[in-house]
Amino acid sequence: MPDNQRHQPIELAKSYRLLNHGPVTIVTSSHNGERNIMAAAWAMPLDFDPPKVAVVIDRNTWTRELIEASGRFALNIPTRAIASQVLAVGASSGREGDKFAALGLETFTGSSDLPLVAGCAGWLECRILPEDSIQQRYDLFLAEVTAAWADPQLYSDGRWHFPTPDSRTLHYIAGGAFFVTGDELAL
Repeated sequence: MPDNQRHQPIELAKSYRLLNHGPVTIVTSSHNGERNIMAAAWAMPLDFDPPKVAVVIDRNTWTRELIEASGRFALNIPTRAIASQVLAVGASSGREGDKFAALGLETFTGSSDLPLVAGCAGWLECRILPEDSIQQRYDLFLAEVTAAWADPQLYSDGRWHFPTPDSRTLHYIAGGAFFVTGDELAL
C-alpha cells in the first residue's frame, strides 16, 4: 500500500482533478507477472461518479496487450524531475526487457498489483469499461477509477501546488519537447 506521507488518498469523486489540467501520463500495466510502462499524452477525466477516464493506448504496444489481458491499468502523473525517463518510456518497447529497471524507475503498489511509479505527483488505478468499437477504431479506452492518490506536498485542498520547478507536471508538445505546468491564476 502507498505510504500516506507521500501518497495521500484522493476521494474518488474528486479524482478527476488530478487530470483536469491535462498532464502527460505514464500508463502502467501488469498481468501474470509481466509488467510494462508507456507514455500517454492523450488522457482525460470523463465523469465524476463513478469517476471515469479516457486514454489513447496504441494497439501495437506491449502495455496494451497486458491491459487487455488484465482489464486494468494505472495512470501515473510524472513531474519535470523525471522528464528524461518519461521521454525514454515513450521511445522504447518493453517486449525485450523490463523498462522500469532499464530506466531506473522505482515502483510501489496501491490497492492492486499494478506498478505505480515513485516520484510522480499523482496516481490513478483504473478498471477498463469495455467499448470494443472505440478501442479498435480509435485506440481509445474508457475506464473507471478505482483508487487514487497524490503527493500531499503537491496536491492539497483539492488542487495542485507546485513549490519547485522540478515538481511541476509535464505537457507533451512533440519531437521530445514538453511544457511544464505554469503558475496558478486564481480569480
